[in-house]
Amino acid sequence: MLPLEFKQQMQEILGEDEYQKFLKSYELSPNKGIRANRLKIDRDQLKELLPEIFEAQDIPWTPDGIYINPEERPGKQPGYYTGLYYPQEPSAMTPAQALDVEEGDLILDLCAAPGGKSTQIASKLGDNGSLIFNEIVKNRVGILAENVERMGIKNAVILNEHPERLIKNFKERFDKILVDAPCSGEGMFRKDSAVIDEYSPDRPESCSVKQSKILETVDKLLKPGGEIVYSTCTFSPLENELVIQDFLDKYDYELLDTGLEGINDVKVNIPNVRSEILEKTTRIWPQVNEGEGHFVAKLKKGGMPGRIKKNKNRNTNLKRAGKKDLTDYNNFRSKYIPEVDYRNLYIYQDKLINLPEAIGPEDLAGLKVHSAGLELGEFKKNRFEPSHSLAMSLKKDEFTNTYELSEDELWSYLKGEELKPETVLDRGWVLLCYDGYPVGFGKYSGTIKNKYPKGLRIYKK
Repeated sequence: MLPLEFKQQMQEILGEDEYQKFLKSYELSPNKGIRANRLKIDRDQLKELLPEIFEAQDIPWTPDGIYINPEERPGKQPGYYTGLYYPQEPSAMTPAQALDVEEGDLILDLCAAPGGKSTQIASKLGDNGSLIFNEIVKNRVGILAENVERMGIKNAVILNEHPERLIKNFKERFDKILVDAPCSGEGMFRKDSAVIDEYSPDRPESCSVKQSKILETVDKLLKPGGEIVYSTCTFSPLENELVIQDFLDKYDYELLDTGLEGINDVKVNIPNVRSEILEKTTRIWPQVNEGEGHFVAKLKKGGMPGRIKKNKNRNTNLKRAGKKDLTDYNNFRSKYIPEVDYRNLYIYQDKLINLPEAIGPEDLAGLKVHSAGLELGEFKKNRFEPSHSLAMSLKKDEFTNTYELSEDELWSYLKGEELKPETVLDRGWVLLCYDGYPVGFGKYSGTIKNKYPKGLRIYKK
């Protein structure tokens, strides 16, 4: 049952005819989508691997998105575990699509969990840039990190911080910032009835205050000439157009067209909002698009980029890895990944980490760091043990000892079971793959000892 105040507002914004179509859309089932992980596969290749029952169809506003049959469960397919795709509501693919990423960019996703938009940015950027994914809610950081790992992202730092605390370390440092702002969630009413239960008429106004404060912080983090994409999953003008208008009135920014294509527009009536804002921002309405409610705006900061002020040396738990520290890792590397070279290596509590190239240890000093880049593995007594993150970031041909799993073996591996391969392998570490894509490590000595992380193991298919 839609809240009365919400319905009254939608009727005023849309007008009677469009409002009736809007109400009718709530009788339809939500659309379900997945997004190809461009770090591993493109959309056409992924569609060939998907079961026919998924009824895969292209999502028009992103080159990576696919509609699937709402009855199917993408999280139960092999491609999910090999990181070939991310299950994501179709409209939620628009903000990261609107962000123009370029080689070498330093990008911040300020409100990152659970990771759909973060992993989409990483998929677009590739390995030639640096990413910081921040999530303020501590109990949501773990799922963000799991998704980043599964998708094989090499160049991301994950933080658990209040946005204001980033300013000291990253003042005017970022080229691009995505702000998927906490909101009243009106656009998700059809998808999740629990959002309706949490709704109150005064929530949009209270959310708008928080959203404006977040944008004030973002201004201090963004370089002159840099770009912000601001998004919500709500219909409320208080949280959308009026937040953007207020921000433009206070700060030196240019409103850009979002550049999103394939989205059907609806004429709306929103008093006290300038026509430029209505024309250049993007709304997704469920009565004319196959997706839930979403809002996207794109802004460019005025001024010219200046010289970046490096952080002064401060205490940090990351220690630069020296030649002596790397003896066991180099032995592992020369045997298993001789063509893979990491050049920004640091040690943290016996773990070997490759930091993204634009981020130094001093940048992370004093912050709550969940992960400081790609964890390559851990130093044990007289040996180096590779991490699951390393396995997921590799391509099959980058590891010298691999084993292709059958589907039955895949499910056994994901359950944590020991494997008995029919072929003889070289003793030692083995990269286990399915359809040519890594799913994790094992260690072979007649049988394959399972090294799939215990916290990720499944107990039924």
